Amino acid sequence: MNSSLIPSKRSGIPPFHVMEVMRAAEQRVASGGLVLHLEVGQPSSPAPKGVLDAAHRAIDTDVLGYTTAMGSMALRRRIADHYLDWYDLRVDPDRILITMGASGGFVLSFLAAFDAGDRVVVPSPGYPCYRNALAAFGVDVVDLPVDHATRFQPSPELLEPLLPFDGLVLASPSNPTGTMLGADELLRLVRWCESHQVRLVCDEIYHGITYGARAQTVLAYGDSAVVVNSFSKYFSMTGWRLGWVVAPPDLVVPLERLAQNLTIAAPTLSQMAAVAAFDCHEELAANVARYAVNRQLLVEGLAGAGFTDLAPADGAFYVWARCDHLGADSQSLCARWLSEIGVAATPGVDFDPGRGLSYVRFSFAGSEADVAESVVRLRDWVRQNAGSGMDRTRPDDTEEVSQ
Repeated sequence: MNSSLIPSKRSGIPPFHVMEVMRAAEQRVASGGLVLHLEVGQPSSPAPKGVLDAAHRAIDTDVLGYTTAMGSMALRRRIADHYLDWYDLRVDPDRILITMGASGGFVLSFLAAFDAGDRVVVPSPGYPCYRNALAAFGVDVVDLPVDHATRFQPSPELLEPLLPFDGLVLASPSNPTGTMLGADELLRLVRWCESHQVRLVCDEIYHGITYGARAQTVLAYGDSAVVVNSFSKYFSMTGWRLGWVVAPPDLVVPLERLAQNLTIAAPTLSQMAAVAAFDCHEELAANVARYAVNRQLLVEGLAGAGFTDLAPADGAFYVWARCDHLGADSQSLCARWLSEIGVAATPGVDFDPGRGLSYVRFSFAGSEADVAESVVRLRDWVRQNAGSGMDRTRPDDTEEVSQ
């Protein structure tokens, strides 16, 4: 091996810590330990029965060759029908690109929309792969700290001092906080971005998983934004690696060319099966009802364990909880919880490089039994460790919110 060869600078991005927690949890299971999974944002339910049936038919009857880079027209038309059914919006199927998960959608969208050296604002806390992928592409990531004052979402007032910049990444509902923008707030952001020539990239992968008002798509306010969605969350198809992008007209051809060269096409079997997903809303609604029960169990259980500073979980399946009242950073706490009580949770450094050591993200996408048992174990652990150097006073720099 030539010792003078070194990896690229772009490969030196931070790890996605939740994947490391998953690996540690797998190691615990392999050694005979029990793990209650509150770390990963993955439904515990399988793909809907209609999807599974369609996949079996495709395996039995189809060659399963490549689709075009834009994806199966049957699926693109069905997604367009979905926008009409859910949002009363007509979306041209020719603006829809099928991708290898939302992750593939973000990679293609960032490459199509931004050049190396562009400045793109990413709110914190937020999904870490936005920041890390942009950095790998040579984009200057501008961190925007958000908190309870704006319900963990950006606003024009917060963005103004950061000008000039070229792009904004928005998620509603958000990972890890689960907060959503209302229709008026979303409209204000869209108009502000348009007036300042800022490209808006909107993550809508948690649409369908809300606990009150339905999430509004940014497409309702024009066609200038890039919208990324996925079959992984509401449709419960994480391992099928399938997502989509609704592109503004000026990015359709760039996205197609990038897809042709970087991925060729998304998995054909997944595309064929996914057409049936839109006929499975009754089964999928039952999943969301289960998440709602788990949400209540987790919020009440965390309160009983002393975690009272929580972000409002309007959608998705996460609770973002402040933990520094326990007197240890979130990485240490998560390591101890996994080792001592078999509860896997994600340290907040994944989502907020500046303040994440004071926060933990808990996922309630799993079974009701696992969530219920987890909060009992966390409550007992906190009680047993109180007074042992883990109970310092929490800094009073954010509003305390209980649900």
